[in-house]
Amino acid sequence: MLILSLKKITTLLVFISLFNLTSFAQVESEIFLKGAAITDIDLEEEYLWVATYGQGIYRYSFNEQKWTNFSSKSGNIDNDLFYSLEVSDNYVWAASSEGLYTYTKKTNRWKTRKFAQGGQFGNWIRSLKYDKKENILWIGRFRNITRFDLRRRRYADLNRIQGTDQKSNNIKSIEFDGDSLVWFGSESGVHVYNKKKKYTDPSAWKYITNKNRGFRGEGETVSVSDFLFEKNRVWFATDEFVTLAQPEFNVGGIYTFDRKFNWERIYKANGLTGNGIYTLGKTGNYIWAGVYEFDKIKKAEYGKGLFLINRLSGEVLPVDLNEIQIESSTILSFLFDGKIMWIGTDEGLVKLKIYHRLAEFRKDY
Repeated sequence: MLILSLKKITTLLVFISLFNLTSFAQVESEIFLKGAAITDIDLEEEYLWVATYGQGIYRYSFNEQKWTNFSSKSGNIDNDLFYSLEVSDNYVWAASSEGLYTYTKKTNRWKTRKFAQGGQFGNWIRSLKYDKKENILWIGRFRNITRFDLRRRRYADLNRIQGTDQKSNNIKSIEFDGDSLVWFGSESGVHVYNKKKKYTDPSAWKYITNKNRGFRGEGETVSVSDFLFEKNRVWFATDEFVTLAQPEFNVGGIYTFDRKFNWERIYKANGLTGNGIYTLGKTGNYIWAGVYEFDKIKKAEYGKGLFLINRLSGEVLPVDLNEIQIESSTILSFLFDGKIMWIGTDEGLVKLKIYHRLAEFRKDY
């Protein structure tokens, strides 16, 4: 009982430190969209946008405190299965296995774009990232990277296959690293594009894999599901996929790279309950990780909860989901808006905030 109490106290203190509050702080959580699998979350000034796998797209109006659903059930879109979304001033883009869905805000309508290149899986899109400064939408497809120049209304398909390794061209994740780099996670490594050069210039690209000491040389291959960036370090979320026949195929874990030579790995041996990592988030000195375990016999993924990692000390801390009223151990997505951590699970969207108890007693003079 003492150990349990200490864990609860530690969890609360960590959440307090995340938001730089005092010991008077409390954790407050609220659940929305119960039963929905939340794959991605994005934010604009008046709205929160949520992609789901099974219930289409949701938009929440902060002013009206109202949810709007775009789905086949609502009749305003012909698909319910989405992997990612991105929001700009004029458009919302959503990634599906049936192509790119675009919502035009002026007309309040969705349209779909199909891609000719890439064969049968060319229209399976798993990641999107919008570069507001350049007005470019990057599209990560199961075959190829696509660069959409909104000013010119021009799509450019980039085949990034390395040699005969087809998985190197299967894109899973995209993130910006400062103002000059774009990282693309594939099922077999990472492509890094330097925006200071033309995307058609081969020297603008480099490829990092688990060969030649990358990712500590572990596993048969490495599949990258998410990134986080610090000035002197890159964090990688990687997939676990192991079977009895291939026990070292994708070993999973969180890898860190010091941008020079050194790689480290955080996995079960460090306190995680699984080696698969769905997603990463960051607040203050803590990295958030949604963890899963792959059953090599049943060949299935099982959510294993939420963990906080102190990026300074490396300490791994499991979060008691009951304490923050999260009803699922499958954590699929994060969005931190500066005050609230939005957490996407396979059973709904959690709004997690910490407030100061003294604020309740403040008087306006």
